[in-house]
Formats: sequence, C-alpha cells, structure tokens
Amino acid sequence: MVSFVISLVALVLGYLLYGKFVAHVFGPDDRPTPAVTKADGVDFMVLSSWKIFMIQFLNIAGTGPIFGAIMGAWYGPVAYLWIIFGCIFAGAMHDYMSGMLSIRNGGAGLPELVGKYLGGRTKKVMLVFSVLLLMMVGAVFVYSPAIIMSGICNTDAYWGSQMFWIVVIFVYYVIATLLPIDKIIGKVYPLFAFSLLFMAGALMIGLFVKWPSLPELWSNLQSFNLNENPAWLGTESFVQKSPIFPCLFITIACGAISGFHATQSPLMARCMKNEKMGRPIFYGAMITEGIVALIWATVSMYFFYYGGWRECVSPEVAQQFIAQFDGGKSLIQNFDAPTVVKIVCSSWLGVAGGILALLGVVAAPITSGDTALRSARLIIAEFIGLEQRSMRKRLYICVPLFALTVGILVWQMENPDGFNIIWQYFGWANQTLSVFTLWTLTVYLVQQKKPFVMTLVPALFMTVICSTFLLISPTALALGESLAYTGSVIILVIALVWFLGWYRSYQKKQ
Repeated sequence: MVSFVISLVALVLGYLLYGKFVAHVFGPDDRPTPAVTKADGVDFMVLSSWKIFMIQFLNIAGTGPIFGAIMGAWYGPVAYLWIIFGCIFAGAMHDYMSGMLSIRNGGAGLPELVGKYLGGRTKKVMLVFSVLLLMMVGAVFVYSPAIIMSGICNTDAYWGSQMFWIVVIFVYYVIATLLPIDKIIGKVYPLFAFSLLFMAGALMIGLFVKWPSLPELWSNLQSFNLNENPAWLGTESFVQKSPIFPCLFITIACGAISGFHATQSPLMARCMKNEKMGRPIFYGAMITEGIVALIWATVSMYFFYYGGWRECVSPEVAQQFIAQFDGGKSLIQNFDAPTVVKIVCSSWLGVAGGILALLGVVAAPITSGDTALRSARLIIAEFIGLEQRSMRKRLYICVPLFALTVGILVWQMENPDGFNIIWQYFGWANQTLSVFTLWTLTVYLVQQKKPFVMTLVPALFMTVICSTFLLISPTALALGESLAYTGSVIILVIALVWFLGWYRSYQKKQ
C-alpha cells in the first residue's frame, strides 16, 4: 500500500509540476477559440469548464482505466510504474498537446492535424485508420454492455435478450451522434462521470480502511510469489505468452497513454471559451484517469492474489474455486474484468455499489461508443469539406457510417471469438494512433522552436512498443522473443535516424 500512496502523490505532483511545464511550453493565450469564432449550435459551442472536464473525462475514460488496470495487474506492481510515468510524461501531455493543437487549428480533427505536420499521404492513412478504429469502438461498446444487460435482466422475454439491448444501445448512438453536443452528451455525461469518480473514490477509501498487505515496487517488480498466492495459478502461462514488454503497455492504455484520446480531445476543443482552460481539462482529465487506473490496479492485486476475493464471494463459491486449483484453473480465468467490477463494488459498497457498478460496466462503455461515432462523423465531414450545421448533411455521413458499424457488429456476433479478435486489434490500433499523434506533436514543436524532446522520447518509445507487439504477438508475426526484441532495437535505430535526418534537413531550410 505504500507504493500505492507514493504513486498517488506522484500523479498529483505530475499535474502540478510537469503539467504546468507542458502548458508553459505550449503557451496558451487569450485569442478567440473555435467555440466562439465557428459557433454552429451543433458541434462548436461554448460550454462551462466543469461540464467540459466531466465530458472529456468520460470521453477518454469509459471502462478503459478500469478493465485495462484489472488486466494489467496480472503483471504485478510493475503496473504502477507504467501508470505513473506513462500518464504524466506521455498520456496527459499527449492529450493536452493534441487538444490545444486542435484549438489552434480551428478545432481540427486528428487526421487534419497529422496531414498538416506529417504530410498529405499520412493524412489519408490516418483518415482510414482512425475511422476504422472509431467504428470498432462503436461496435465493441454496443456488444459488451448488451451482454451484461441481458445477463442482469435474466429473463426469457424479448426485452431481456442481447438483441433487444443491442438495438436499444445502437438507437441511442444514432441519436447522440446526430444531435447537438449539449442536448444529450452535455446533460448525461456529467452524471455518469460523477458516478465513475464516486465509485473510484469510495474504493480508494475502502483500500485505506482495509490497508491490505500488498507487494511493494522495491520488493517485487515483475511477479508475485506463486507459492504464496494460489490465485496466481494458471496465469504464469499468460505472462509467458504475453511478456511485460510490450504487452503491459498495450494492456494498460487508457490509464497511461491512449491514441483514442487524440480523436476525442478535439470534441472539447470545439467547446472551450479560453485556451487557458486546457491544462485542467486535457491534462487534468488524463491525470484523473490515471488515478482511477491506479485504484483499480490496487484493488485487483488485493482481490486476485492476496485473499480479497474471499470477502466478495460466499464460502461455498470459495471452496469451489479452491477445489479447481488442482486442475490448474485460476481465479483470473473465472473472473473477467466486468465480473470483478460488479463483485467488488457490490461487496465493498453495498446496494449503492451495485448501482455504481452497473453504471461503470454498462453506461461507461456506451458513453465511449457514442462519442467515437460522433468523432468519426466530424473527421469524415472535415475531410470532404461538408458542413454539419444541417441535419440532412449530417445524415449524408452517418447513414453509411452506421451501416459499416452494423456490419462490424454483425461479424462480431456471428464469430465465436469475434469480440476478442476485434478487441485485440483495437488495443494495438489504439496505441498506434498515439504514435502518429506523438510524431505530429514532435514536428509541431520543432517548427515552433520549442523543446521537442518532451514528445520525441514518448514517440520513440511507443513506436517501439507497437512495432514489437506486431513482431511478438501470436496473432501477428509471432517471431519469438529473441527475434522480436532484436527487431525492436533495429526499429528504434531506424526511427531515430529518420528523425535526425529530417531534423537536419529542416534546419538547413530555415
């Protein structure tokens, strides 16, 4: 628990110190923002700062910092390091700089920003890449809450079926994507964001009250003691198949750095009245998300490996699980992330916790799916130059967009492992998006003659992470650790040489 407290303090100090430095480097001023100069009553409009923060937090959070942290806890307390350093020096900076750069470019979406600083060809690649990613988010976050809702209803009636809830959720997506941002998103999101924050805060208080004996960073960086923690049985093979480098950095994305955020920050960049609101909204929302991830990583370590699960299940169920250990089956294989959320919240927080858990595992993914499709609409509209003040013109884009998303959803439902396949591709694509964003920010800082090392180092690191994952993943090239790590070193050298060559060429032109 000492490591947890130190990590918590580190994130707060990161906002106060490094967040201030990042804002100083960018240099926000009092120039009119797109919310004022391009107000259209649909996507560009001034909203209050507290509401923007709540919407931004829920946009980028959803279940990401919860589910990712629960799975990331499989690697042990080393997950703390990635959440701390990733959030402060990569994720929060990534979100702030991409959001502020959008403001400076008239509320431009990510493909437009990438095209301006990395070239027209990269812009086209990013257009296809980001829209596909956003449609995958929409499809995944229809299917997973629908499964949960059908399980909660537990009835043979049509309104208890998965299909019923898929239709209900998708109809909501259509409405939220088409209507002005203040009509549904501006009204509902603050409530859901408050619920998510309240749940995390209540669990943090529970951790302080229980003060469980957990491994500290300085005593056990890579794994838990398998002999002392039977709940770890059966997970050793997972860690062997999914080594910390690079898989931890893909698993914990939203709690550290996530390229998906760069598609969401422009939504709020179009609603800010003053640039100086950027630090608490963009950098602050990401630090808040890191704190949520930190809490859930700690809860998961206690739950899985140090007996916390015994507090949350009946003695009969506990005996069943213990009996299964002889067969090599682990608690992790019995408790998926949504189940952990429901069980922990209901046990620790009572009836109110059960309601919050429902919001956490159902409402949170839905609120990521609708803004994903909204972002896709705006990205396409920006690329083809179609204004979005008119409902008719919004429908021109949304009809084929919804049709393609439904196609992905149908494929996902018809394939037994469809959800897992899409989620794996989403995880890699999500972090690859951050690579494009970080290189865009690096070029911007070079052109502005500002300290570009702050984005260059994360850009190189995430380039290596995403490339190594392709080399080592069984679902990709599956080259084996030796070849994959050798390849990652070569990729790092190539990326660094390319940048130094470009930088020297750019300096000669000035």
